[in-house]
Amino acid sequence: MANLKEIRNRISSVSSTMQITSAMKMVSAAKLKKAQDAITAMRPYADKLTELLQSLSATLDADSGSKYSTQREVNNVLIVTITSNRGLCGAFNSNIIKQTQNLINNVYADKKVSVVAIGKKANDAFSKQNIVIANKSEVFDDLTFDNVAEIAEMLMEKFVAGEFDKIEIVYNKFKNAATQIVMTEQFLPIVPVEGEAINNADYIFEPSKIEIVEQLIPKSLKTQLFKGIRDSFASEHGARMTAMHKATDNATELRDQLKLTYNKARQAAITNEILEIVGGAEALNN
Repeated sequence: MANLKEIRNRISSVSSTMQITSAMKMVSAAKLKKAQDAITAMRPYADKLTELLQSLSATLDADSGSKYSTQREVNNVLIVTITSNRGLCGAFNSNIIKQTQNLINNVYADKKVSVVAIGKKANDAFSKQNIVIANKSEVFDDLTFDNVAEIAEMLMEKFVAGEFDKIEIVYNKFKNAATQIVMTEQFLPIVPVEGEAINNADYIFEPSKIEIVEQLIPKSLKTQLFKGIRDSFASEHGARMTAMHKATDNATELRDQLKLTYNKARQAAITNEILEIVGGAEALNN
């Protein structure tokens, strides 16, 4: 059994760790509320705009369609991997990295795959494979629509220029503080929806359907990427809050076990001292 000093040191160390994890949990809980409100308010608008543009694009002829809807033979694929800049958030980052690696090794095994890393963890994971063409981790330092729009414009330019035939986004979709869903969404080319809901509806397009599509599609793509990053940002704080809550509970349990061990060791030491004193007294009496 470890001596009393070693046990006391371990109790002190575990208590310090418990204070840190508890503080991190409270910080993430405070940040989660703001991030959750932001993505909850934005998601209906982003989803409806994407649905509208997909339906509208599907009604255009191939020759008059948007340059962002061009279907080409897929040889070069770009994956936008969205993780966090920091760890201590459970399996949040590892799930995204595993999904991206699965796309590289299985889905696009016979294609040339490149990665745009949004988050230091993604950059660290894939820079070793020399497939990261851009690291945009700094976007989390000031997460605004304008900063994300710059990344979206870069992606759109590369697609239109023919550098990539397909662009996909991999991120964590926020469900609640304890649950994040790994999502893989096609960013470009735009996926037309099945059916002709917009075509059958009695809409009047001014100035024209084509001009509307050309103007709204870039905005829709920027909004789609911003929603994905916002989702990931909220998911990160939810995952970290949950992970730190579990870590705090585990530290509390370990501390209680160590205290019990310490009390048993101290009781055993006291008992031995009493036995030694009694034995010494008996020896003197004899």
